[in-house]
Amino acid sequence: MSRALLILANQTVRARAINWIKNVPDGTRVEFKEPKRTLPQNDRMWAILTKISRKALLGGQKYEPDEWKCIFLDALGQEMKFLPKLSGQGFLPLGHRSSELSVREMSQLMELMEAWCAQNHIALTEPKEVKNGKI
Repeated sequence: MSRALLILANQTVRARAINWIKNVPDGTRVEFKEPKRTLPQNDRMWAILTKISRKALLGGQKYEPDEWKCIFLDALGQEMKFLPKLSGQGFLPLGHRSSELSVREMSQLMELMEAWCAQNHIALTEPKEVKNGKI
């Protein structure tokens, strides 16, 4: 097995993980990550980014939602590089993707975006559905 991913969702999967750990060769790398962001969080993020892109200017310029996402990920401290385009006209982002954020990291990102919107007088609507107190 060169790569495998288990999501620890129940005792059966946990038992499988324990068995794998007992039987893998020394030197095998194991990585533990927090749960990924939820689809409702993702929907809320894009709703906020779309609203920002319609209402806000940064440095006198409008940006698309995906560009605002990079701006906020950078402000959150996520690793981000910008590489020049082959055409020489502008840059493209390289680095952390929001799809790889944990639930906690996504909450932090949306809190940052919501605070920025409040400071810049951009009214946001509440999400239509909230489960377990989480967006």
